Amino acid sequence: MIVDVHLRPEDLDAKLREDARRGLTSDPKYLSPTWLYDARGSRLFEKIMRLPEYYPTRTEFALLRQHAADFAESARPEMLVELGSGSSEKTYVLLDALGPYLHTYVPQDVSEPALRSAVTRLTAEYPNVTVHGVVGDFTDSLAHLPAGGTRAIAFLGGTIGNLVPSERAQFLAGTAAILRPGEWLLLGAGLVIDRDTLLAAYDDAAGVTAEFDRNVLRVLNDRLGADFDPERFVHRAVWDAENEWIEMRLEATEAMDVRIPGLDLEISFTEGEQIRTEISAKFRLAGLAQELADAGFVVRHEWVDPDGRFVLIGASRQ
Repeated sequence: MIVDVHLRPEDLDAKLREDARRGLTSDPKYLSPTWLYDARGSRLFEKIMRLPEYYPTRTEFALLRQHAADFAESARPEMLVELGSGSSEKTYVLLDALGPYLHTYVPQDVSEPALRSAVTRLTAEYPNVTVHGVVGDFTDSLAHLPAGGTRAIAFLGGTIGNLVPSERAQFLAGTAAILRPGEWLLLGAGLVIDRDTLLAAYDDAAGVTAEFDRNVLRVLNDRLGADFDPERFVHRAVWDAENEWIEMRLEATEAMDVRIPGLDLEISFTEGEQIRTEISAKFRLAGLAQELADAGFVVRHEWVDPDGRFVLIGASRQ
């Protein structure tokens, strides 16, 4: 079992302190979506992915099942790198399709326990493939990814939408920089669709997404000693038509002061004040192709579901 660790628990703690201090002292307040995903948050997100309103996961899975072989035939990678792999469940279909070409699979994730579990499982299930895990943040660890043979990088789940345009440009340029001409990126992205369907996907009737959103406050309580009362915040999902993204926000139901001993900080909230906890940008095909071109990629395939909700893009490095 091979696992390279480029992000230690103390590094994560320092990053949390930095992000929380910067975001909670800004106006308006915000937090990075990274901190939604502790063990409890990950379990809640797994529930979200099974909700009837949450179409992105099942739509991407359907596209992968339908077109993984097409991608394999075009890219023929000897090494597959998956950024933000989590449990790597979604890559089974890719690993099976890439079987004739693949000798190494590289899952990358911030969670060392989740990554080690995935590496152990996949090593047993794919004995002819070397599984080489990398613990790190996908925005910072591109330079640490192993090389060897023709590579393809998979960035799935619509996670590209969690980055604002400047961050996307930096990430895509960095990804292109570590690939050789002719190597590939497989990118999953949500598309701009009707407002009501989008809002329902991020504010389900059962309230699972609301609990997931409030979980970031529990993370701050657990890791920084904060005294947030999550029940004094309500979840809001807002469609920003100008930027064409969903914003998840937590709204204070009353004025309050919150102590955060781990930051030696006290934060005041007015009634109705909000913390932005995530953006999820949705794309138009021409705009996304232009962003990829600006970074140094050529779009070779655009696989879109019949309802026009999600796209898988196969792009090669120029």
